[in-house]
Amino acid sequence: MTRPAPSRRHGARAGVVASMAALATGEVAAVVLGTGTSLVLAVGQEVIERVPPAVEDAAIDLFGTADKLVLVMAIVAVALALGAALGMAAARRFWIAAVGFTLFAALGVAAVASRPTGDPALSAVAVGAGVGVGLLVLRRRLAPAAVPLGASSRDRGETAGVVHPAGPTDAAEVGRRRFLRLAVTTVGAVAVTGFAGRGVARWLGRGTQPGEVTLGPVSVPLARPASAASFEIDGLSPLFTPNPRFFRIDTALAVPRVELETWRLRVTGMVDQPFELTFEELNAMPQVEADITLACVSNEVGGDLVGNARWQGVPLADLLERAGVRPGATQIVGRSVDGWTAGFPTETALDGRTPLVALAMNGEPLPRDHGFPARLVVPGLFGYVSATKWLSEIELTTFEDFDGYWVPRGWSKLGPVETQARIDVPGFGSQPPAGLVPVAGVAWAPTLGISRVEVAVDEGPWKEATLAGALDVDTWRQWRYDWDAAPGRHELRVRATDGAGVTQTAERTLPRPGGATGNHTIAVNVVDRG
Repeated sequence: MTRPAPSRRHGARAGVVASMAALATGEVAAVVLGTGTSLVLAVGQEVIERVPPAVEDAAIDLFGTADKLVLVMAIVAVALALGAALGMAAARRFWIAAVGFTLFAALGVAAVASRPTGDPALSAVAVGAGVGVGLLVLRRRLAPAAVPLGASSRDRGETAGVVHPAGPTDAAEVGRRRFLRLAVTTVGAVAVTGFAGRGVARWLGRGTQPGEVTLGPVSVPLARPASAASFEIDGLSPLFTPNPRFFRIDTALAVPRVELETWRLRVTGMVDQPFELTFEELNAMPQVEADITLACVSNEVGGDLVGNARWQGVPLADLLERAGVRPGATQIVGRSVDGWTAGFPTETALDGRTPLVALAMNGEPLPRDHGFPARLVVPGLFGYVSATKWLSEIELTTFEDFDGYWVPRGWSKLGPVETQARIDVPGFGSQPPAGLVPVAGVAWAPTLGISRVEVAVDEGPWKEATLAGALDVDTWRQWRYDWDAAPGRHELRVRATDGAGVTQTAERTLPRPGGATGNHTIAVNVVDRG
C-alpha cells in the first residue's frame, strides 16, 4: 500500500531538527579539523562588516553590548527557519533540500575564506560533514508513514488476532508521538555534541594563556597613587577600573586565541627598515608604565564605555625610531590578527604623549578580552581609530591611501576624545534623603587634563566642585560636590573644563560621527525622612 507523503508541518519540524544537527556537526568538525574559525561566527563577522551603518546603530541602541550575542542568536534562528522551509519542500521533493543545504553550506565556506585565520579547505570538509548529517537526519524524519514503521501491534490496530484499520486520527497521533521521541533524541544529541565541541575547542584552540606569560621589567615604575587622588564615596568610579569591569567594545564575535610561538609583530610600510618581533623579543625591550583613560566613541553622555587603567608596554616611538619613519608617512595603521584595522596620525606618536604597544593592564598580562598578547593604547584618541587589540602589524602609510575599519562606515577619521564629566552618585532616579548629599563622579580630557568641574542644581548657577588629586593629564579625575538638598524633584548637571581652560560644550550631539557632546544631567527625588 502506498504511503502518503509527510505533511508540510511535519516537513517543517523535520527541517528544523535537521538544521540543528547540521549546525552542531559542522561546528564540532570545524573544531576537530582546526579550521581556524567557527562557521557560524564567520558568517556573523561577514554580517557585521557588511551591514549598513543605520542598521548597526539601531542594533547598538537597542541591544547595547549584547548586540553580538543577539546577532549569533539571529543567525541560528535564520538557519533554523531556512531549515523549516527546506523541510517543507523536501516533503515533496527531497532534492530541493539537498540543493538548499549545499548552497547555504557554500555561503559558510565563503565566509570562512574571508577571515584572515580561516582555512577554506578544512572548512569545506567540516561543512560537508554537517550537510551530510543534516540531510541524513532530514531523510530519516521524512520517512513517509500513514502508520509509522516500527510501530507496535497496538499502534497498528492489531489486537487478539483481529486487524482493525487505524483511522487518520490514530495515525496522526502515533506520528506525533514518534516525531516527538526522535526530535527529543536529536536535540539531546545536538546539545551533548555542542557542549563536547565547546570543550574540545577550548582545548585545541586555547592558545597561550595570559597567566603563562612573565612580563619584562619596567624601567621606571610609576609610584602608587597618593590617597589624595581618590575620594571614598560609595558608587563613585574607582581611580583604576578593574580589568573584569573595563568596557569591551570590538567587532570580534569570538576573542582571538593567539599562540605566542607563532605570533609576530611586524612594522611595515613607509619605513627604512621593516622588521618583525617575536613576543619574547618585544617583551625584552625597555618598557614603561602609563596611566591612560580610554573611551569608546559610541559612549553616550554619562555612559559607562570609558575606563582608566595603568598600562605597561613598549613606547610606540621606540619601534618607530628603530624602523625609521619616512617623510610623508602621515598615518599609523594597526592591524589585528583577525583583520580589524584602525589608523591615527603619525604625529600623535611623536608629540610628547606616551602611546604604547601595551603588554599589561593594571599589573597583569593583558586579558584576552583586552587584546592579549599586545595592543595599541594612544592617549587622547577614541579606541576606534587607535586601540587595536590582538595587534599583529603596525603599518606606516598616508591618510589618503588608507581608511581604518570604521571610517568608511561614517565615523570621523581623526577621533579625538571629547572633554566629558559624568555623575556617578547619586544615581538617576534615586531618592537621597534631604540634607547634605554628596554628588560625585569622574571627568576626563586626555592629553589636556581637567582643571575644573562644576555642578548646577535645577536652573541655578554653576558651582565649583572639589577635585581629587590628578594622576596625569591622560587620566580621568574624580570630583565631588556637597549639595544641601531640599525635598522634592531636582535636576543635577555637570560640566568640565580642560587643562587649556576650555569648558565642554553644552550642545547635545549623538556619538556618530566623532563622539557625543553635552552636559550629563540626571533627575533625583529628594525625600524628607524626618
